[in-house]
Amino acid sequence: MSSFSYNAAQVRRWLGARIVAKAQDLIPRVQNLQRQNNLLTGEIPGVGDEPWMVVVHFSTPQGKLHASGECTCPVHTNCRHVAAVMLAHLQQQPAQEATSTPLPLQADPVPALHLQSISRFVSGYGRYGHRQKRLDFAALSFRYGGAMVDAGSSETLFPDQSGQRWLVARQPEKEQRWLDELQDAGLQVVPASHIYTPASSPLPTQLLVPERPEDWRQIIRQLLPALQAKGWLVLLDDDFTWNRSDIEAVSGRVSQRENGYFEIGLEASIGQRRMALLPMMPHLLEQDSRWRGGDLNAIPDEEVIELRAQDNERLAMSAGQLKPLVSSLIDLLPDGETASATLQLPIWDGGRLAAMSQSGSWQADDEVALQALRGRLQNPRELPAITPPDGLKATLRDYQLQGVSWMQALSRQSLAGVLADDMGLGKTVQTLAHLLLEKESGRLDRPALIVVPTTLIYNWLSEAKRFAPDLRVLSLSGSQRSEHFAELHQYDVVLTSYSLLWRDQAALRRQRWHLLILDEAQYVKNPHSQAGRAIRKLEARHRLCLTGTPLENHLGELWAQFDFLLPGFLGSEKDFLHQWRIPVERDGDRTRRELLARRVRPFMLRRRKQEVVTELPPKNSMVRRVLLEGAQRDLYDTVRASLESQVRLAVNRRGSASSRILVLDALLKLRQICCDPRLTRLDKAASVRQSAKLALLREMLLELLAEDRRVLIFSQFTEMLMLIADELKKVRVDYAVLTGSTRDRQAPVARFQRGEVPVFLISLKAGGVGLNLTAADTVIHYDPWWNPAAENQATDRAWRIGQQKTVFVYKLIVAGSIEEKIVNLQQQKASLAESILQDGSDETALFSDEELADLLSS
Repeated sequence: MSSFSYNAAQVRRWLGARIVAKAQDLIPRVQNLQRQNNLLTGEIPGVGDEPWMVVVHFSTPQGKLHASGECTCPVHTNCRHVAAVMLAHLQQQPAQEATSTPLPLQADPVPALHLQSISRFVSGYGRYGHRQKRLDFAALSFRYGGAMVDAGSSETLFPDQSGQRWLVARQPEKEQRWLDELQDAGLQVVPASHIYTPASSPLPTQLLVPERPEDWRQIIRQLLPALQAKGWLVLLDDDFTWNRSDIEAVSGRVSQRENGYFEIGLEASIGQRRMALLPMMPHLLEQDSRWRGGDLNAIPDEEVIELRAQDNERLAMSAGQLKPLVSSLIDLLPDGETASATLQLPIWDGGRLAAMSQSGSWQADDEVALQALRGRLQNPRELPAITPPDGLKATLRDYQLQGVSWMQALSRQSLAGVLADDMGLGKTVQTLAHLLLEKESGRLDRPALIVVPTTLIYNWLSEAKRFAPDLRVLSLSGSQRSEHFAELHQYDVVLTSYSLLWRDQAALRRQRWHLLILDEAQYVKNPHSQAGRAIRKLEARHRLCLTGTPLENHLGELWAQFDFLLPGFLGSEKDFLHQWRIPVERDGDRTRRELLARRVRPFMLRRRKQEVVTELPPKNSMVRRVLLEGAQRDLYDTVRASLESQVRLAVNRRGSASSRILVLDALLKLRQICCDPRLTRLDKAASVRQSAKLALLREMLLELLAEDRRVLIFSQFTEMLMLIADELKKVRVDYAVLTGSTRDRQAPVARFQRGEVPVFLISLKAGGVGLNLTAADTVIHYDPWWNPAAENQATDRAWRIGQQKTVFVYKLIVAGSIEEKIVNLQQQKASLAESILQDGSDETALFSDEELADLLSS
């Protein structure tokens, strides 16, 4: 059957009235309708960039017309998309489609050549390769009057555009002569066995391709004009892969502006024409994810890359020409379309200009500006300490004052740096002091954005409230955070997390920042992660990284941080690999290693705890707070509300004293949920796999162990210690365990003291007293105990006579939970606890029955 006609009633009968009703809204969205023999094809916009592709097969079993449709959507067959395509086709047809007997047609044929591309699989023909992304081909047909006849077809019945069917008197000798002419010109018929295409996208009967894909250029330039001169009809689709002009060269221009910026412009040469290249880049980056994928080496230098000019003209250049430019400018190129022909680049960021000029792609000619840049690079670490800000509610130690002075020096010189002090030396308070100085001097006229791990947001809020109450701080977290997007400028400091940054990047990019700070900057040591890409798009006057582990595995991590702080300062990633990483890491080149150290030293301040130990107190205690999220938060709120109702009812009926056991059991369940929902025996907790505090502990341990810390972890829950042990096994960290069931207490103690394991897991009851663990320099209290004296005794297992190192003590608390309320009550009654509680006494007796019940309230 070479033609078909149908009506809406038949569509309803084939597909059903319900499907047809659902298809009504889709009819206007149907695109690329094509009718060929017994097939009808079309497309409907789908999810993302890929449309739903539809093919309808018409047949006449037992002489009766029947239609069956296929679609690439999940329904697959006879779906609403199929109905929409069939109905859209009906709307394009005349009111009454010709259904009469075909008419005879005798006419002189005219050859037609159609060059087109489709996204299909090619199994290997000539040099096309095994997995071509697109199939580029020419289709030969012949126009007999108003009917188009495919080359290679044996049919004689063809419709015209009105639907009238014609019985064509074909002239096979002429058709074969024209096919031979194309084959002599280098176009060959692809054997059908070498082509795969789904039924949803039928191909012409014959496909013509050259031996090599790059031969299409010659065909377009020479063969097509020659055929047109002979009277051929030639059609070249706009989206045909090779329908584009070649960019022959790229030239660059840089000039220094009075506002402290370089202005960069790039021009593409196409014959005698010159076109701005930068406006073409966003479309490329949007269409081809490889350019933002982080590994430009994966793109072959010889690959032809397509660009689109503003008038939609298609241009082509080699990847080898483009990669040096993209690698140097990728973080400056916007995601959306832009008409700007230039980029603004801060003068201190001029290092990337040298990298671009060395690539040979263009020439940077503003040597005066580059010389001025070199003169700005001083060593701020030699500056004297400054006077602390008036609004700081803390006494800074000498090394902390020097840190604030260093950050101020960087700010004055419009530079950036890494504060890389060991964990526990007060990077947060130094940063808050720096922000206060910026505010008190009037320079903080825009907010500062601080990006932190999710587990540290509450800790930053708490520290800012405690040490810098004059700062207006906004925590951009939670499901309602979008309500604050329009008022960011009203705050001095905005806090967000790495996990939310890339989701909120559109709003954050609209705000211009005074200072952009990355806490735990090792989170973005991968510059190609979602957070890494989003961070590099934010505009800020100054940038600062805070991390206790600036370099853990390789020099590439150092490059990644400086790529954020001072883009171009260490060159491109590829250049850094060949000029620094390979010589230093593989070849042991000390000269290069020392030179690299000298280059980064002005921008990095790192103090080890051993260097400043005389400035530290005997014990450095810190509280690390974390927020519950997701299913764990829901579980906590549900259980708390349920238990509160039960307790209130029991207290009303039996009195607070008689309900004490019930109250304590309720508090125990909530404390267990804070530690890890798996500790509870509640049915509703069985499906909860989140543990915010365990995630925080895992992050802390990785950093602490990278600093060669020796760590004691205390918990009152033995089962919790086993869960922590499971996490340590996953990251292959050795540990020792001491609980009430440990028979030989000295064996695990000896292993830890000898340095055989870096982590010691201890239950509070079993290890709180009677142990000498002076090999430890870090103590972590995973869960708070009723009696702070018990915690202090446990801490003193490490800080005691014989200890040669400063001990850092961390208390992990779930913010807004029962744990935080316990700690607050501890602080209020600390002096009373010391005088009343003795070994073996009821440690909850410190709290009244009413206070215990109130701990359950929201």
